[in-house]
Amino acid sequence: MIRAANAPCSFGMVTGAGDPDHAAWEQVLDEIAEAGYEGTELGDWGFMPEDPDLVRAELARRRLAMAGAFVPVRLADPSLHAAAEDFALRTARLLAGCVRGTPEEGLPFVILADDPVADPVRTANAGRIRPEHGWTRDQWQAAAAGCDRLARAVKDQTGLRTAFHHHGASFVETPSEIETLLDLTDSALLGLCLDTGHYEFAGGDAREAAQRFAGRIWHVHFKDCDPAAMERARRERWDYPEALRRGVFRGLGEGVVANSAVLDGLRRLDYSGWIVVENEAPPGGTTPLQRALADRDYLRGLGL
Repeated sequence: MIRAANAPCSFGMVTGAGDPDHAAWEQVLDEIAEAGYEGTELGDWGFMPEDPDLVRAELARRRLAMAGAFVPVRLADPSLHAAAEDFALRTARLLAGCVRGTPEEGLPFVILADDPVADPVRTANAGRIRPEHGWTRDQWQAAAAGCDRLARAVKDQTGLRTAFHHHGASFVETPSEIETLLDLTDSALLGLCLDTGHYEFAGGDAREAAQRFAGRIWHVHFKDCDPAAMERARRERWDYPEALRRGVFRGLGEGVVANSAVLDGLRRLDYSGWIVVENEAPPGGTTPLQRALADRDYLRGLGL
């Protein structure tokens, strides 16, 4: 069964271009529930309380489940892996404490990523990455080892699984970079969090992503991309925060991402998990609640 969730980044918690006046976490949960979603994610560390009993109670009161949490770390530097493991485990323990443990609810995912906007070259060239912007062979090996180490620790100590999130302005952005990382990592430990908007922004075609990465997709984020903004971002060489501020990501059905075809592909693969909406349109115009309602209507139109 595929279930629909919405994430705090739809309400202003956006890396690189967030709304400084984003709503409090309680209001975000209220509005996600009001819009008809079944779950949410944790948001950036510190957005929700670090008290799992409190978060679990507030989720239950709204009949929401916890789907996962984004964990950005610097993967290519082995000297940072111990601290990254500590962060991943701290997040995983909070996630594990937020679930009621019923089979219907399922378990949330640690959503691992190479830290976006941490490297100036990748940040400046997001959406138009070339091979010379990437990791060396040794850095790829170190990053893959770091992914396996963190995923193994999370699984052994909390029972949760880890899905890797490719992301603009990180070192794993393009379809070929995703493929390289998955080839270098343990398929029993690390799955993929497919993000349709980031995939399209990086030059991929989201319609083929489900088939290309069949078997490794454990978690899914839906967003859309404005074609005019993507073209200007490449032509005028916007950096990643500028692309976000100028609206490269939009609400579902407002851009070129064929999310309906992606969902069809996931169904053919018998995917059973979350579709998490991330509407990172810049502030202004409509409210986050209005956008969440419109995105939920879009998903209902797809039979979800």
